[in-house]
Amino acid sequence: MRNKGAVIVLTVVVTLLCIYYLSFTFVSRGIQQDAIDIATDESGVVDLGKKQAYLDSIYNLPVYNLFGAEFTYKEVKDTELNLGLDLQGGMHVTLEVSPIDIIKGLSGNSNNQAFLTAIEKAKERQRESTTQFADLFLEAYQETTDVPLANVFATAANRGRISRGDSDEAVMDVVKSEIDDAIDRSFIILRTRLDEFGTSQPVIQKLEDQGRIQIEIPGADNPERVRKLLQGVAKLEFWEVAEPATLNNSLMAINSLLVNEEKAKSALGEDTDLAADTKEEVAEQEEEQDLGAALSAEGDSSEEVSLDSALGNTDSTANAVDSLTSTQSPLFELAVGGLMYDLRDTAVIGQILRRPDVKALFRGAVKPLWAVKPITDEQNGRDLLQLYFVETGRGGEAKLTGEVITDARQELDQYSRPAISMQMNALGTRVWAKMTAEAASKNPRGRIAIVLDNVVYSAPGVNGEIPNGNSQITGDFTLDEAKDLANILKAGSLPAPTKIVEEAIVGPTLGEVARNQGILSMVAGLAIVVIFMIGYYAKGGIVANIALVFNIFFILGILAQLKSALTLPGIAGIVLTIGMSIDANVLIFERIREELRNGVKLKAAITAGYQKAFSSIVDANVTTLLTAIILFALGQGPIKGFAITLMIGIICSFFTAVYITRVIVEWWTKKGDESKISFETPFSRNLMANMNVDFMGKRRMAYMISSIVIVVGIALIFIQGLNLGVDFKGGRSYIVNFGEPVVATDMKVALSKSFEDGGTEVKNYGSNSIVKVTTSYMIDDDSDEADDQVQSALIKGIAEYTGQDFVETDSQVDSEHFTISGSSKVGATIAEDIKKSSLEAGIFAIIAIFVYILIRFRRWQFSTGAIIALIHDSLFVFAAFGIAGALGFKFEIDQVFVAAILTIIGYSINDTVVVFDRIREYLGLGAGRERLKVFNTAINSTMNRTVMTSFTTLIVVLILFIFGGEVLRGFSFSLLVGIIVGTYSSIFIASPVVADLDKKLTE
Repeated sequence: MRNKGAVIVLTVVVTLLCIYYLSFTFVSRGIQQDAIDIATDESGVVDLGKKQAYLDSIYNLPVYNLFGAEFTYKEVKDTELNLGLDLQGGMHVTLEVSPIDIIKGLSGNSNNQAFLTAIEKAKERQRESTTQFADLFLEAYQETTDVPLANVFATAANRGRISRGDSDEAVMDVVKSEIDDAIDRSFIILRTRLDEFGTSQPVIQKLEDQGRIQIEIPGADNPERVRKLLQGVAKLEFWEVAEPATLNNSLMAINSLLVNEEKAKSALGEDTDLAADTKEEVAEQEEEQDLGAALSAEGDSSEEVSLDSALGNTDSTANAVDSLTSTQSPLFELAVGGLMYDLRDTAVIGQILRRPDVKALFRGAVKPLWAVKPITDEQNGRDLLQLYFVETGRGGEAKLTGEVITDARQELDQYSRPAISMQMNALGTRVWAKMTAEAASKNPRGRIAIVLDNVVYSAPGVNGEIPNGNSQITGDFTLDEAKDLANILKAGSLPAPTKIVEEAIVGPTLGEVARNQGILSMVAGLAIVVIFMIGYYAKGGIVANIALVFNIFFILGILAQLKSALTLPGIAGIVLTIGMSIDANVLIFERIREELRNGVKLKAAITAGYQKAFSSIVDANVTTLLTAIILFALGQGPIKGFAITLMIGIICSFFTAVYITRVIVEWWTKKGDESKISFETPFSRNLMANMNVDFMGKRRMAYMISSIVIVVGIALIFIQGLNLGVDFKGGRSYIVNFGEPVVATDMKVALSKSFEDGGTEVKNYGSNSIVKVTTSYMIDDDSDEADDQVQSALIKGIAEYTGQDFVETDSQVDSEHFTISGSSKVGATIAEDIKKSSLEAGIFAIIAIFVYILIRFRRWQFSTGAIIALIHDSLFVFAAFGIAGALGFKFEIDQVFVAAILTIIGYSINDTVVVFDRIREYLGLGAGRERLKVFNTAINSTMNRTVMTSFTTLIVVLILFIFGGEVLRGFSFSLLVGIIVGTYSSIFIASPVVADLDKKLTE
């Protein structure tokens, strides 16, 4: 084997990297267990608030030392292998920025009747369309009136952007740009707010092509607070900065207070570690933010005066601190070059500044605020965060708020550096002129802090009075920073509230159950495959099992390196990979056995086996990888988690099965002792070795059987319908836990009275004491009020039916109480988008596979045969769902089902390609041979491999079906059917279709 050294080096490097990244997971799990131990009382009840307080108190403190490098708990959490919401509980939210409010705001809240009618028409059409709202609005407006849109939007606030002579399309370009900007600034605002969740590790991402923002908050246990935080309109304010030099007396008094307090504690022998005291008080930091409404306003400006950004300028702060007494409290002892602190010390400083006795020592009305982001001190390897004090005045209100801003944009200053221009309306111009005049008159010159949601984004110094409301903010900005600040300033110019259009809440108990079921499935599947491989391939099976262990280890390590979350569908992907990764070794070992049966020596047989199997392995892996990539590109939520795991699994299984196994095999045989390794047992020696079945002669019977099953199944679907989840039909679903068994059908009748205007489905969910309730009641209303109303109706209906009381936590569930352990909401628009993306994923997968097969086999007949087989498999799975439904097994079809269908497509083509590869090989051996016999010979010669691969994968998926839990029941049933029918179609559909399409082959 060439490049054996490179394979060994790469294996060692990847292994060490995986160990490194996975070590953070073990450290994090240990710390979380410590937190649980601290928060558990004598009766065994865990105080979640106390647990979170402990974790928050050490969030920025070093907790892990690795070869001299220290890592804070935050860094450990950022590097660990994350668990998805379905495995640990939490909240998943998809937010949509309201384009209606943006359009109304741009029009100056016009009362034009045609304008208002067009908005209402567009709202109605969007319920059944995936087209962007702006395009629906334009279409509706042009149907309603011939008056140009510019008449509505050419307001004073839009001067310079929209004029009365502009076409409707030009006006809509501006409108769409504003909607895109609103999404960008909402993303920035939400990202900053979510940083306050600290140890919860929130994940936020923009769905670029959908105009939505998707957020996951693991461990979130207060959904109401999360909803308020995410949907509140930004509060933008301008405050005058109180320079540290003017606060010297106050700062010195605070220092004296703290120093004397420490001395008194020391004299009494008490613990003087301020950081230790924060553990009980950190929870108080999570006060809900006052998210004020931002209103649109008009105005214009003409003069431009420069503001120099002073963000990070700490000269005056440093001078003030240097003048203090050498006996210092933590407030100054921890300061770096002024009132700038190591990020790890901000919890201690925050605790000090919240103390009432400390607040009382400030002369004048001021309040402390932190900068939005830290500054990296690369020399000392730390992140520093600036502390500001702003003058609040007697009323405690900002003199200027965001609604006065009419426009803000990123531009270049006179030196071609990134800058921000900002325009205000008439009211803002007057107040701004006074504020800037006062700031410019100070010595040293004053600064004005730009504050959003109580966080300082910039604090530029003022060169002079700005009388006409047109300002330029300059400084050491990058292009992205300038764009972000411009978006922040625009947050007050137009109302752009966000609404939750999709939501899922998973309780911690439900997450723990799912996690245990997933782990059990993975371990059980692995154990069965390990035993079977040894029983079938002897020492060759041991080699394959070693590669399999490496494969799983690499998957988990790479997931940690990529900071991807391991979800329940992701575990399903690993379980599936366990089965599929054996495929390459089966191909290799069967080729080796063929060579040995032909009298070839062991070493030569090993070389030939790896060489001849390589092409089939590459084709099989590439086709499956294509479907995984398409799943990732077009899928959402759980589908992405499954696709990431599948992609990593395919790449890792290829490397481990082809290269690592060969290194081991060659090492085992390097001394010439061929008895050291074998690839067969007495059981497997001649199994399916001399098959001679006329598969091609039975192809028409196979066509007939498939047609009957598909037609019957599809007909049953039309008669009884599919059991669509809320992913595809919209609505709300709830997982309800009871202390004793309940009858789902009776409960459905009772709840139908509560949900009079919507369809309701109730079914047992994993056990007789848990039900899943799905309803379309108030499906078109995405508001929080509607969410509360639906849940209240659910609780009331269940309480009236069972006579039990509702409780908040699972620990209180008994024969007299019930609780809601999980819920989800999918708006009608989101459901349409999911349907559309699912259909696109299937179409693109089929096209990609068709093109790849065409390139590899150079005949359209092979591509067509493969695609017909894939369509056959997909229809067969749907038919199986219809037949199962008729037999009383109602498997739910959701997003994960789409992942299953595309996985079946990838798996089926995997089988088909191996058969095609052998047909191509045999066709090249001699043109004079009877072609149909060639097809039969090729299929018979690959039967051992086909059956072995399908059997190992089938066993693993069966384990997943049995132990994987209710969430994956439909997914695993799809795979069970898909694996069986995929194996069948590669033999009886794909190859016969190729023969029937190519007349030359039948001559």
